[in-house]
Amino acid sequence: MIKTAMIFAAGEGKRMQPLTLHTPKPLLKVAGKPLIFWHLERLAAQGVQQVVINVSYLGQQIMDAVQDGSAWGLKVVYSVEDTPLETGGGLLKARPLLGEAPFLLINGDVWCAELPNFPPISESEDELIFMQLVDNPSHHPEGDFYFASESGLLANKHSQGMLSKTFAGISRIHPKMLDEQWLVAAYGKQFQLGDAFILSPLLRLMIDKQRAKATVFKGIWVDVGTPQRLADLNANRL
Repeated sequence: MIKTAMIFAAGEGKRMQPLTLHTPKPLLKVAGKPLIFWHLERLAAQGVQQVVINVSYLGQQIMDAVQDGSAWGLKVVYSVEDTPLETGGGLLKARPLLGEAPFLLINGDVWCAELPNFPPISESEDELIFMQLVDNPSHHPEGDFYFASESGLLANKHSQGMLSKTFAGISRIHPKMLDEQWLVAAYGKQFQLGDAFILSPLLRLMIDKQRAKATVFKGIWVDVGTPQRLADLNANRL
């Protein structure tokens, strides 16, 4: 069972303005409850014990709201970024807090009726990331990756029998994915803690090197990326 999770919560939420001018996106409410509260509640229900939250933009509001996580029976610790470090930089900075075992990673701006289940961790060391994919939403029709449900193959380029799917922003990661060898291979340079970079080139490398696995999540999932999507979710939430 996975005991540790990380929630990305440091972004400025520019697409959500004006709602995020004074409120960080993870504290925007669905059915009267902040987005991040939904995540914490469901992580606790899955047996997670510690949650790392990276914060930057209006981060003190998140820390004041969540505090030490005891309201959910969790231990919450914070990775504080002076300026937002993007997904890759934020994950690398938080790595010392995440331990050496696989952990869950969740984007703070997605909402699910329930968190996806993950298959048991492979005994081999091949898997460094297991991604949850979803059918392409209307606002992202081209998708992110290609996936063949029958074979479980995952690819960056289309081939016969594969359909484009969108990354749900929910994954299980082995900390070894952040080892220097993989970062240099993905970006052509070394990174230090505090450097900002996006995670997608590393994910694509994992796919090319067959170190990534995936499944398609069929539950209710919403990328709460704009005020309209948030309004639609609150109006139609199931």
